[in-house]
Amino acid sequence: MTHLTGRHALVTGGGTGIGLAIARSLAETGAKVTVTGRRAEVLEEATRDDPNLFPQVMDVTDEASVHDAVAAAREAHGPITIVVANAGIAEGRKVSKTPLELWRRVMATNLDGVFLTIRECLDDMEAADWGRVIAISSIAGVRGLKGAGAYSASKHGVIGLIRSLSEDYLGKGLTFNAICPAYVDTDIVTRNVDAISERIGGDRESAMAMMRDVNRHKRLLQPSEIAACAMWLCAPGSESVNGQTIEIAGGQM
Repeated sequence: MTHLTGRHALVTGGGTGIGLAIARSLAETGAKVTVTGRRAEVLEEATRDDPNLFPQVMDVTDEASVHDAVAAAREAHGPITIVVANAGIAEGRKVSKTPLELWRRVMATNLDGVFLTIRECLDDMEAADWGRVIAISSIAGVRGLKGAGAYSASKHGVIGLIRSLSEDYLGKGLTFNAICPAYVDTDIVTRNVDAISERIGGDRESAMAMMRDVNRHKRLLQPSEIAACAMWLCAPGSESVNGQTIEIAGGQM
């Protein structure tokens, strides 16, 4: 497939996991893909073997970093008309045990980062009268997640932002959608398994089961499943899919 040839996509948090799976899928369909993240060595490794993937260090919590990185990507590869706002952190904590520093850190990455990334690319999409914006939210953004108030609030905020943008550009060539996965087999899940295991006495299998069983089909999702959804949202025929939350959880939540 080459239906995205000539398009320039930007994927945040693209060095690993869901972001990397989406970046590679976009590149396979002909797009030039700027892959962003905070760690240069991770980005270099992730993009080394694909001539359509380009590393760009960017910290989504830093407005100047986002502005400068998007400008550099645009200068190198042209206007950005596909944005995948994927960068995020997941840290569970009861609200009663959540310090303001943690709350602000989660919001800075998961919500501010999505806002800044999309904002910096809107002019390109408006000029082209074509754009696809995909934010990676979470099932926690749809129904809330026990013991993860800051994370759930940030992901709800992402959905609100996407819905608002879809109304702002209604009837134009831009679409805005949120993908809401349940637990995906990524490094974030591995880190959460370690944290939960420590809290419950070192039983990693029980910790894994606690997350796996949230998924209705009782298995972890694969990054490729999320990437397939993102590709559909960029493909011909998806023009009327706008302002939606697409839940990927192995069943109804």
